[in-house]
Amino acid sequence: MKRLVEGIARFQRDVFPSIEPQFHMPGGQKPRALFITCSDSRIEPNMLMQSSPGDLFICRNAGNIVPAYGGASGGVSATIEYAVLGLGVPNIVICGHTDCGAMGAIQNPDKVKDMPTVRSWVRYAEVARRIVEENYPDLEGQELTHVLAQENVLAQLDNLRTHPSVAARMARGQLNLHGWIYHLHTAEVMAYDGETQHWVPLGPGEIPTAVPHPRLARKSPEEVPA
Repeated sequence: MKRLVEGIARFQRDVFPSIEPQFHMPGGQKPRALFITCSDSRIEPNMLMQSSPGDLFICRNAGNIVPAYGGASGGVSATIEYAVLGLGVPNIVICGHTDCGAMGAIQNPDKVKDMPTVRSWVRYAEVARRIVEENYPDLEGQELTHVLAQENVLAQLDNLRTHPSVAARMARGQLNLHGWIYHLHTAEVMAYDGETQHWVPLGPGEIPTAVPHPRLARKSPEEVPA
């Protein structure tokens, strides 16, 4: 804790004075996106996107999971509803990542057998686990975990669309959904292109087509890049 508290002192002394004007937001915050990602300590959303205070409304949990509406009325659902209805965010991004411990728990529940709350939580990713199990039988190791992370992002986007606030704003063309995978060891970000139904690298000025509503059927397994 000593290191963390010292960090606060350095921020207050050396950093905050130069960025203090960024926190003055007449009329309140107007974030560009709701960013739903994993609680993994290696993910730094503002660092990754070089965003400023007020740009992102962030929701983090193990496995970047979004329970379907009514399935678990809790912090995630409340954050989504407030971001959409209270703040009017125009975009929602669900961002998974490589080397995700939650994906390991989804693949092998015995890893969290002594963590009943975690075991219950990752059940909301059962759709992704079943899709991978039945459609990618030859994958194993890191390749299997990577595809599971991709399918989990898509499954959580499906759950996200069950939220009335999200569905209503999408129907009016006021809200776009995006699915990303962040590669921890290379900083590469892959995005799901709603038009081609492939994962493509994000680059300067390249914004893949947002995930449609309803999302088109997935390509066959052999057409989905690992």
